[in-house]
Amino acid sequence: MTEPTVLSEEGVASEVVGGHRETAPTGRAILAGRGGRTTRLLVTGIGVVAPSGIGVEEHWRSLLRGELSVRPIEGFDASVYGVTIAGQVRGFVPEEHVDARLLVQTDRWTWMSLAAATLAAEDAGYIPPEEAYATSVFLAAGSGGNEFSQHEIQGLWAKGPKAVGAYQSIAWFYAASTGQISIRDGWKGPSGVVVSESAGGLDSIGWARRVARRGTPAVLVGGTEAGICPYALLCQVTSGRLSTASRPEDGYKPFDRRANGHTIGEGGAILLVEEADAARARGAQKVWGEVVGYGATHDAHHHEDPAPDATQYARAIRLSLADAGIGPDDVDLVIADGAGVPELDRLEAEAVTSVFGERGVPVTAPSSWTGRLMAGGSALNVATALLAIRDGVVPGVGNLDDPVEEYGLDLVRETREQDVGVVVVLARGFGGFNSALVLRRYPEEAA
Repeated sequence: MTEPTVLSEEGVASEVVGGHRETAPTGRAILAGRGGRTTRLLVTGIGVVAPSGIGVEEHWRSLLRGELSVRPIEGFDASVYGVTIAGQVRGFVPEEHVDARLLVQTDRWTWMSLAAATLAAEDAGYIPPEEAYATSVFLAAGSGGNEFSQHEIQGLWAKGPKAVGAYQSIAWFYAASTGQISIRDGWKGPSGVVVSESAGGLDSIGWARRVARRGTPAVLVGGTEAGICPYALLCQVTSGRLSTASRPEDGYKPFDRRANGHTIGEGGAILLVEEADAARARGAQKVWGEVVGYGATHDAHHHEDPAPDATQYARAIRLSLADAGIGPDDVDLVIADGAGVPELDRLEAEAVTSVFGERGVPVTAPSSWTGRLMAGGSALNVATALLAIRDGVVPGVGNLDDPVEEYGLDLVRETREQDVGVVVVLARGFGGFNSALVLRRYPEEAA
């Protein structure tokens, strides 16, 4: 196992690009900031709170062991909804991560975000500068404060309006985690929330690049979710995309002939991304990788049904490669969205093969080990991609027993050792969102 790269003076591109995004001679994407200043966006910290573990290394060990982190739903009888299994975070004690006064004001989803943000900052060794505007928080959220709202709805039903507390107004809404982290840590840089369902984790990083371009040196990105309660489960069941399998090994099976929908999950990942010059100036001790490309499209087809073809999805992939200044042959690994719904799997395979060719690049879908975490899932896949780059190891597709050969994908069935220098992470959000993110080893010459 190798350590993430230590940042050196070469971390800053010296070419002035004159206010436009261009490709450096090495092929890396350059961000031009105010005054023509150029920079590279690096991932310096990762915080994971997921069914696969709390902390980035625990998550990684779970994936490499091929541990299925899905089990019967606890806390309520979910059988009435036809769904009985989910990816739940084990060993998460909110009191260990969240101040007591915040516990009563916030939802479980925000507790996980607060914990993951702390882990990311600690992993990066990030001590914010005195300038409060130097750090931003730009997270993704797919559903908001579900469990808190469930409690308040029950109170409203049983006791009337006076039973609904004032904190409901701030605990449920999508920006709650972004806001609570910003307030707790005193970070006043441009902040916001991206709501594009499962694509949100990647889209938050796309937005962070814009924030960095405008002069903010450090941004917290990614997200978490906590949608395992009756209220949230009912909302998800209506999509028709959830597996009704009672055994975890029969559930979430992307690209398998027995694919029957996905299992839900909670948690996710938050990452710290920094401008290379700012990271070097503060003495950052590690770099997990570099964000070199991003592309996003929308199907513009239907608010629920997928588009009949993969044109827009493939376009998002091509946009990300063009943004990175690389071609399909430069990519070592694709981390797929892996919907686990036969038609959606077919469309994703169509998108991947149209860009990379049949069996042109190894493809994995690690979300099937943890359950689908909505916005938290794509953020967690970014963390997984960076770990694969670090160690030269690719986790297999979870629950893959009988792959659909007609898809034309080189599916990673078991943990595979290989050189991983460039990874494309894919994500799709319910309603037609398509996103692709390109990550590269830093520096790219390192082995």
